[in-house]
Amino acid sequence: MREVVVTGMGAVTPIGLSVEEFWEACLKGKSGVRRITKFDTSNFSVKIAAEVRDFDPSKHLSPKEIRRTDRFTQLALAAATEAIQDSGLDMERENPSRVGVLIGSGIGGMEVWEREHKRLIEGSPSRVSPLFIPMTIINIASSELAIRLGAKGPNFAVVSACATSGHAIGEAYKIIQRGDADIMIAGGTEAAVTPLAVAGFANMKALSRRNDEPLKASRPFDKERDGFVIGEGAGILILEEKERALLRGAPIYAEVVGYGVNCDAYHITAPDPNGKEAARVMTMAMNDANINPDEVDYINAHGTSTPLNDKVETLAIKLAFGEYAKKVVISSTKSMIGHLLGAACACETIAAILAIRDGVVHPTINLENPDPECDLDFVPNEPREMDVNVILSNSFGFGGHNACLALRKFK
Repeated sequence: MREVVVTGMGAVTPIGLSVEEFWEACLKGKSGVRRITKFDTSNFSVKIAAEVRDFDPSKHLSPKEIRRTDRFTQLALAAATEAIQDSGLDMERENPSRVGVLIGSGIGGMEVWEREHKRLIEGSPSRVSPLFIPMTIINIASSELAIRLGAKGPNFAVVSACATSGHAIGEAYKIIQRGDADIMIAGGTEAAVTPLAVAGFANMKALSRRNDEPLKASRPFDKERDGFVIGEGAGILILEEKERALLRGAPIYAEVVGYGVNCDAYHITAPDPNGKEAARVMTMAMNDANINPDEVDYINAHGTSTPLNDKVETLAIKLAFGEYAKKVVISSTKSMIGHLLGAACACETIAAILAIRDGVVHPTINLENPDPECDLDFVPNEPREMDVNVILSNSFGFGGHNACLALRKFK
């Protein structure tokens, strides 16, 4: 069986425009949630989000690329540029047919969609951009990166709401494992802090309305949580067949050793309250990795800050881990960056990999009044130094889509 390692990482997040900026802010417990600046929220019930601030696409894209791409693709290309540089990947030395791209998004080109729809309604059909469709479709982030690199291996997109980048990384891992590629550039991207998206999520009562305390709005596993905070960003990982990575002297952050994927088949937005499929997807990832529950040091939780999700995830961990659930260390990156939807798991997996690298787990911030039903070790408010060898990264999406990744320290 071919083994797979992570050799590069890139991130653009609400608390850092690079992996190291993001990680430093995570360890400081910094929140990226603020009042929305992208549009007038006077008539909105929700006025807060985790925006990516000070992002300059011209640092990563040509003027032509900027004109023909939505923000979600721009964020993906920026994160991918960092990941490729981090890995030392040189396409001139690679067989392009053995390099693939798999970047997902939960929603895709919302900014362009809303802009072009306004042109149609207020103007005429002739005012709609001829690039409208390719700028909004979700697969275009993978396509744009492949065109830029000349990567001709497997190339597609995953769309599974909040589980998107968990599935993208997991499927990329399996593509390499079965021999269809040697290198996969995988992850997720999202730029849905737009009027239509915020209104839609707000009207379904999914978002926090703690408008007067944005820094405290995302509070996973806390008794006072009232919904998730919508965020934006991108996370990209370079996955590589281990022997190929060693041969070219690539840096190796961790091994990808397991992947679980299933579905609640219960409801279009709510998780199944019995937690059985969420528990099973963790067990599937551990079985795929050939590891026991008591070998897992850390779980990066889905941890959305919604009343039902956090309770069900806690139950699922108990079902999957039994008595050991009380000993495993767990935290939620979403407490700081909000919910990046299709980009969430990629950025959270980067945080988990850096916990392996540095021997420290970031906190779950704003966990001030623990919910009695969320009674596990969620690392409240302060980072924790510890030896981290094996991690799980959970993602549970609207529609009941579940994904779990297992990674291990490379030795």
